[in-house]
Formats: sequence, structure tokens, C-alpha cells
Amino acid sequence: MAKHIETSIEINAGKKRVWDILTDFDAYPEWNPFIKSIKGTPKVGGKIKIKLPDMAFTPTIKMSEKEAELKWLGHLWFKGLFDGEHHFQLVENNDGTTTFHHSETFTGILVGLFAKSLDTKTKNGFERMNQKLKQRAESMDYIAFESQ
Repeated sequence: MAKHIETSIEINAGKKRVWDILTDFDAYPEWNPFIKSIKGTPKVGGKIKIKLPDMAFTPTIKMSEKEAELKWLGHLWFKGLFDGEHHFQLVENNDGTTTFHHSETFTGILVGLFAKSLDTKTKNGFERMNQKLKQRAESMDYIAFESQ
């Protein structure tokens, strides 16, 4: 069984600024209500350590294209039980804004058991993260910090 969740938001900032915030893993505790922390480097084939409010896991980076796309694949305990391919994509619009696409495809034998929670709790978590990313990217405080 497979389950896909997809969200997006338009951010009044360029792709570079959004990417810099998204890949500044050390700052996640300051702003991200969904992903509490990430340790590691977004390098294809590498592992990162992620903590959510109610779980921790160590996914493998599947795609990391600067200012464009970041994707990882994680497993709950072992492959095939409950797997998630998490995906961030940045699309530059022609008006100085960036559309941030945030999605995940879940597969494995336990997906049906968690389907309702994925539709509500997980999707809400994605949307909260998207909103906070937008606020941070559009914030004058972040712009001033970025230019130092």
C-alpha cells in the first residue's frame, strides 16, 4: 500500500534564501515545529539523523540539488514495514517568489494502519513547517542576519 501527502506554499523570497534556511539544519530548533532537529549533511548517499516530536530515524539522502531539491528515504525499523520518501522542491517563479513543494510518499505493510494520522497529523505538520519557513524567509530579521 502507498500513501502520498503533498503540500505547497508561495514564499516571497528567492530560491537561494529558501534553500539556505532549509539546509541550515542547526537552526531547525529555532523555527521548525515539525522537524525538531536534523544532524548531518545533505549529501547524496549520506545519512542524516532526524528528530520529530514523536519519533527519530536515520534516512539516506537520495537527492540534493542546490537551490532546487532535497529528498531522503527513511524506514521505521526495517525496509518494507513503513518507509517514507520525503521531498522538498523549490520552484522559482518569475516574480521574485519561490514555490515550496513539500511532500512524502509512504509505503510498506503498516501504511494502512497509519493512513488517518498521515492525512491529519502529518499533513498538518507539513503545513505548519511550510508556514514557518515562509515567515522565516520573508522576515526582515533573517534578511539582516543573512547579509552579515
